[in-house]
Amino acid sequence: MHADIMIIIAITAVIQSLFGAGILLFGTTLLLLLDYPFIDVLTLLLPVSLAVNLMQIFQHHSHIDFNFYRKVLLLSMPPISVFLFLITHVRFNIGLIIGPFLLLIAAKEFSVAANRAINRLMQNQSIYFVMMGVVHGISNLGGSLLTAIVHHHNYPKDMARATVAACYSTFACVQLLTLWLFEQEQINLASNESLIYMTVAVLIFGLTNETVYSQINKEKYQRIFAIFLAASGIILLSKSLSA
Repeated sequence: MHADIMIIIAITAVIQSLFGAGILLFGTTLLLLLDYPFIDVLTLLLPVSLAVNLMQIFQHHSHIDFNFYRKVLLLSMPPISVFLFLITHVRFNIGLIIGPFLLLIAAKEFSVAANRAINRLMQNQSIYFVMMGVVHGISNLGGSLLTAIVHHHNYPKDMARATVAACYSTFACVQLLTLWLFEQEQINLASNESLIYMTVAVLIFGLTNETVYSQINKEKYQRIFAIFLAASGIILLSKSLSA
């Protein structure tokens, strides 16, 4: 067990407890900056992210927007598998594209002009969902686009978090299955290290859920969500510019 990994999981678990995403989005970025191999990062973080998402789904499964989820299932999951397979051979850097996009999404909460621009960009959601799958397969960062479009829908906070968690957990299952089938990666969910990381993340979810999430109203949640998206965009841009 590594101290740097534990610290990153603890911090990102707080974020994922609030928004349904964070462990993969921020954890992947930070661990890659620490020079951990991409496949190792996936096999480490996917089970932890999945554990927290399952807790969120269990708590608020009745709030999931299943129409949205079905579109993600049909349009995003196949590209995730295909491009995850491809990325084991070729590396792409798309942070310079996603970063500014997330900043624009965040500005939607505060700017009428940004709101109009985002409405135009998201008119064809089918293309958006396919691209989200491509991005997630290539970089493990599709959660940024997922949270962006969920934020765009202005869901109540329980529906927003539960819908993101349902989609994100399915992302993780597809990625784990792809790694197992095509890359012959040994992913042992019952290893001591994996169990410790998952237990810590789940405990942090319970604590954050009771002390922070339950105290946030919808309007405040939307504003905090916008800050989360902006932070995601800045981190992705910083990572890309320093690569």
